[in-house]
Order: sequence, then structure tokens, then C-alpha cells
Amino acid sequence: MPSVPSLAATLHKRLAEALSAALPEDTPGEWIDPMLRRSDRADFQANGVLALAKRVKANPRDLAGKVVESLPPNEEIASAEVSGPGFLNIDVTDAAVLRNLAARRDDERLGVPYGEQPGTTVIDYSQPNVAKEMHVGHLRSTVIGDAITQILEHQGEKVIRRHHIGDWGTQFGMLIQYLVEHPHELDHESDSADAKDEGEAAMTRLNRLYKSAYSVFETDEEFKARARDRVVSLQSGDEESLALWHKIVDESKTYFQGVYEVLDVEIRDEDIVGESAYNDGLQAVVKDLESSGVAVRSEGALCVFFDDVKGPDGTPTPLIVQKSNGGFGYAATDLAAIRDRIGELGADTVLYVVDARQALHFRMVFETAQRAGWLPEGAARQLAFGTVLGKDGKPFKTRAGASVRLVDLLEEATQRAALVVREKAQDLSEDEIQERAAQVGIGAVKYADLSNSMTRDYVFDLDRMVSLQGDTSVYLQYAYARIQSIFRKAGGEKPQVHPTLELEPPERALALHLDEFGDTLAAVAESYEPHKLAAYLYELATLYSPFYENCPVLKAETPQLVQNRLFLCDLTARTLRQGMSLLGIRTPERL
Repeated sequence: MPSVPSLAATLHKRLAEALSAALPEDTPGEWIDPMLRRSDRADFQANGVLALAKRVKANPRDLAGKVVESLPPNEEIASAEVSGPGFLNIDVTDAAVLRNLAARRDDERLGVPYGEQPGTTVIDYSQPNVAKEMHVGHLRSTVIGDAITQILEHQGEKVIRRHHIGDWGTQFGMLIQYLVEHPHELDHESDSADAKDEGEAAMTRLNRLYKSAYSVFETDEEFKARARDRVVSLQSGDEESLALWHKIVDESKTYFQGVYEVLDVEIRDEDIVGESAYNDGLQAVVKDLESSGVAVRSEGALCVFFDDVKGPDGTPTPLIVQKSNGGFGYAATDLAAIRDRIGELGADTVLYVVDARQALHFRMVFETAQRAGWLPEGAARQLAFGTVLGKDGKPFKTRAGASVRLVDLLEEATQRAALVVREKAQDLSEDEIQERAAQVGIGAVKYADLSNSMTRDYVFDLDRMVSLQGDTSVYLQYAYARIQSIFRKAGGEKPQVHPTLELEPPERALALHLDEFGDTLAAVAESYEPHKLAAYLYELATLYSPFYENCPVLKAETPQLVQNRLFLCDLTARTLRQGMSLLGIRTPERL
């Protein structure tokens, strides 16, 4: 079925045509924009006449009057009036609203169009480090990246996921050398016996390995020397070193997948492409940058300099591609990844969901890749996110000052949610309560993150997150469950549209907002701002409340009114479910 244009899009087109008819023939087409928006004075308001009148040296109210006169007879507009200095206030007909929603109801995509020019996007998100636990800092990258991925794919974009895990570098010399000398350090049977699942067991083994190896590395100079030699062996392709490295990486992936499963995020193994994957391309990066003059040698290191990047003392701060000892840092790996993503994967756009504190690094990497001709201007973008804060307004830490483990945070969220679900549960078994608790708790954590602009810091407050009041996922999930309860009580009554019925004010407000779903998704996909989808869904649930309270559904006066209101309930539920799904949040049928 073809997509369904919103009433706003239809009105925009009609007003643009009327503006063209009311203006001189030589008026440039790019000037003609009605600037239509929702309004509290009417269904819509157009204020583009004011700017146009100034450009063509006309009286704004006179021009607005001519626009009204130029509007052809149509089925959408109930009234169009000039207001104030030259605004146009427009109300649409109830029949037009219901017809549009009926068309959305009949489409599995709710009438949402695909993007006009879908391309290929590579998105880099959720970048944990091998042999280390995931902490609260990994939450934002994972949740934001997953939501943007799903929204872009829903718009028809080809999305290639890349999880650039930290699986290469000097620390692996330490870990591998310790395994060479203690070959059974990852084979303790007690780890699996004491752990809740294999992911936790894997992390227990890795934690012990890391602590043991680090302790020896810090106290034994001979071991430290052997560990550094082991790095060279690993980078040279030594079979024993590579086999042990793979063992460490595989243990970490087992742990990662356990965390992702709890977080209800799908991370496919083939999409985990770590730093090591680009190791063979680093020499080519160095050669090309040096031969082209983009990078120069400075004190033995290969550097890229920028006119506007200087240290506190005013001296230039370069991007170091290769260290003076021949080693490579993050810059070289990131540049090799860009070459692969543009050249091999055919990406039109490359997105990096990375902490805002890395902004300077990525700006320098992007500019370097552009100078080298590997990256078209504007093709790469860092989607920078802020910090998760505690209630004290400081970065979220444990009392001991360590980063909060992500698994601990998710477990506590589920436990808090269980209290809410159990309080509301009327006919749920204990197993169902625990299942709903996971859906509610994890949804609460995700929504708290996604409902904030990603560039802003936000306070992690589980009490507020799992509340049934306010802007929370639980509020949205409860609205969805409440609608499902209505249908369980509806018996054989089915939703049906009756365009001849007049809508009550709460019905109109809800219906007009439902019609904006497609436009909202298009805007979110264009700006990569999932918080705008969260805001849309919260307003949808908020508008449903006065409809529910003031417009009886099953006890409406006539069968036609019952069916019409069931139709609005059904479309509200489907829109909530679709929108929440794109944010990675479940919608339980009962709460």
C-alpha cells in the first residue's frame, strides 16, 4: 500500500499553491513556504505570509486574504481565517482526519513512508573493551546506537552495524604472557558453578586473569619485559600468541552477549569488528598520509597538524598517527576504519555514537581523512552523548568511586520494576510478573536515556524511571496495556471508522497527533535525535488520558460511536507499540 501523506503535508501543498496564485508570477519558488505548524488557536497555523509580504512589498493581511480566496474547494479544510498581522488559522474537517487515520490503519507501516533517497549508513556504537567489564558509560552508546539503527532501517536505509571493540594493544601482551605462564587461568570450573549464567562466569575468569596479570606486570620487571615482547609477537602474527588472544576475545564476547541479552539489544557476532580488524591496513594509512604530505614527521612521530588546535601553551597539538617507536594509536585505527567503511562497505554516511569528550579526536580524524581524499565532506558525523550523572549531579559512580557495573544497574532496575508490576498485577502469575518486570525495568532504563537529548547529561534516578507518573516508559507501557484491557472487555465489538461522526475535542486532539507519526519519524531519522520520538510517544500517551476519561468507549451512546472510539484506541496502541519498538522497548499486553 502506498504511504499516507499527513494532513499537514496535504495542507502545506494546498497553501503553497494558493500562495503562488496570490503572488506575482515572477516570485521565486524557493520563497513560497507557508511555514505551517500546529497551533493552540486552531488545528494549524501558517505564518509564512509575513515573511513573503515583506519580500514582495505587500500588506501581510491583504496577502493572507488573497491566499484564503485562492484556496480551491477541498475536503480537508473546514475553515481558514486571517489572524493578527497576517497569520492564517486553519481547521480541518473531522471527516478528513478520520479518512487519513483509516488509511493508516489499513497499512502495516501505519502509512509511514520510506525515506526519499535511502542510502548506506555505517553506524559505530557500543564499543566495550575486551577483558573488561561493561559499565554505565557503555549504556548510552549501546541504547542510542540501537535506536538510531532501528529508526534508519525502518525508513528504508541500508544500515551496517560496527561494534569497534577494544581488542588490540599493549595490554594484550600482558594478558597473553600471563596465560603462557599460567595456562589454566581461564579454566576454573568453580566459575561456572557459582555464576548465574555463562556470561557472568566468563567475566569472573577474565577479571581474575586481568588482576593477576596486572599485579605481576606492576611488580616484576622481567615479566613486564616479556609482556612487551609478547605484544610484538602478537602483532607479528605468532600462532601461539594469536591463539591465546582469540581465547581472551571469545571469553569477552560471551560476557558481552550476556549483558546485551539482559539489555534486550541484538548484537550480532559478525558486526563486532574490533581494532584488530584494521591492523593490516595501518601501514598503508601511514604510507598514503606521508607520501601525500597530509602527515609529517615530528620528533620521530607521524603527525597531522591543524591551525586551530593548540595546547595551553599555544603550541600545535597534532593528531599522532604513528608513534616515534613505530607503534600505532587510536588515530591510525580510526583512519583505517574510515577507509574500509567508505571504500569497501560503500557507506554514504558513517555515524559514530561516542562520548562527547572524544569530540576533538574525531574532528581531527575526520578532517585528516578528508584531506587524504578518503572521506567526502560531511559523510562522517560523531553523535556525541553526554554523561550519566548520579543524584548528586556528579558522574555516576559507586561509593568507592568506581564505575557502576552495567549488569548491576540493570538487575536493580528489574527489581524495582517488579515492585511496581506486583502492585498493579491483578491476575498475573509470579513468572509473568518477573517477565513483565524485566520488560518494564529495562524499558525504563532505555527510555530515561533516549528521552533526553543525547548531547545532554542526565541524572540516573531509578525511583523516577519506574514511576507510573510523568515522562517514563512505564507511563507509556501502562497506556498501551490499558488499551489492551479495553479490547479484552469488548467482546465481539470491532474497531470501525465512521467518517460522518463528529469528534469530541479529546478525540480530535488524539487523532491529529496520531496523524503526525510519519512526519515525526522522518524528522528523527534526518536529525538522528531519538529523544524527539520519545517526546512524540509521551504526548500521545498524555493525549490518550483525557480521551479515555472523557469519551467512554464501550459505553458510548451508539454502536457507531463505540466502533469509532475502538478504532482510535486500536491505532493509538499500534502507534505506541511501533514507536516503542523502534526505541528498543517492549510493550506488555498486561501490567
